[in-house]
Amino acid sequence: MAQVVIENLVKVYPEKKGPGVRAVNDIDLTIEDREFMVLVGPSGCGKSTTLRMIAGLEEISAGTIRIDGRVINDVLPKDRDIAMVFQNYALYPHMTVYENMAFGLKLRKFSKADIDQRVKDAAGILGIESLLDRRPKALSGGQRQRVAVGRAIVRKPKVFLFDEPLSNLDAKMRVTMRTEIAKLHARLATTMIYVTHDQVEAMTMGDRICVMKDGNIMQVAAPLELYNRPANMFVAGFIGSPPMNFLRGTLRTSGGRLEFVENGSHAHPVHIALDEELARRGAAYVDKPIVFGIRPEDVIDTVAAGDVDPSRCAHVRVEVSEPMGHETYLYLDTGAHSFVARVRSSDRFQGGESLRVGFRLEHAHLFDPQTETAIA
Repeated sequence: MAQVVIENLVKVYPEKKGPGVRAVNDIDLTIEDREFMVLVGPSGCGKSTTLRMIAGLEEISAGTIRIDGRVINDVLPKDRDIAMVFQNYALYPHMTVYENMAFGLKLRKFSKADIDQRVKDAAGILGIESLLDRRPKALSGGQRQRVAVGRAIVRKPKVFLFDEPLSNLDAKMRVTMRTEIAKLHARLATTMIYVTHDQVEAMTMGDRICVMKDGNIMQVAAPLELYNRPANMFVAGFIGSPPMNFLRGTLRTSGGRLEFVENGSHAHPVHIALDEELARRGAAYVDKPIVFGIRPEDVIDTVAAGDVDPSRCAHVRVEVSEPMGHETYLYLDTGAHSFVARVRSSDRFQGGESLRVGFRLEHAHLFDPQTETAIA
């Protein structure tokens, strides 16, 4: 087992003309011993590049990476004591499952008995004992992924690296496999670093999540910390499905209370009287632009909810109603902004219908529109 420490890590891809493309921008990150760390972000954010530098598959432009206290910048990939599971499985088609899992151990001159024991132990953990004599073409996508994970397990490495391993699977199999990988982490009690663009995978699997954008780290925290206390608008909008709603406006004083007033030239802009906590946070932004953030589950149908403070309500128009089975997503329009509400599946609405919604302010957020950082 091992701690992984990344300090001032930079990756620049050179160009014939110009300073080059900066894929990873001077990041610092510590993955603790036995931790399941998820790197998440949109395509091109630098997460896979970071993982590949840890693996030794990409050259480091600047900075250091330590595994178990040892600087590995110039250590060959085979000598880093890591194992990597790739997106495309990378199985040898002419070898059986057993041979695929044993191949790396044979190269390292393990004894036949040790190889046999490790392969069978890993197959037992993953439930693929009956597949050991098959070749990859005779396996389903989920079975191939298990073999790829098994090939990593037999190495007994200090660190496991996963590069979007579930992206080639169908939705149902992804749910199954992410549960299997989470259980595997609990069973092996080893350090794992997992890259994905899927925030649902990140939220359900990680001990902590590192959210990246444009080669920078936006926030590192436990899943619920990210969800409930995002550091900025990017994290707030990326984590959560549907994502957080943002309304742009100004803070005004009215009747001795501080209220958010929506931007827009329409006749009835949204006015939301802030509670004591939000008013405290926004005190320095009176008569200044601000962004009001609220998650879909905190936008409520006032008819269903009953008694709701009218100073914290808005009249909106339903654009689209999306029944999801156990809940319904309502896409709403204020006249200046579109936003989403998550309501009960029993609530029925039609496009074009008028609706009065309320806002649960205990879960609302305020953001600086210039820096996009959360106002604490």
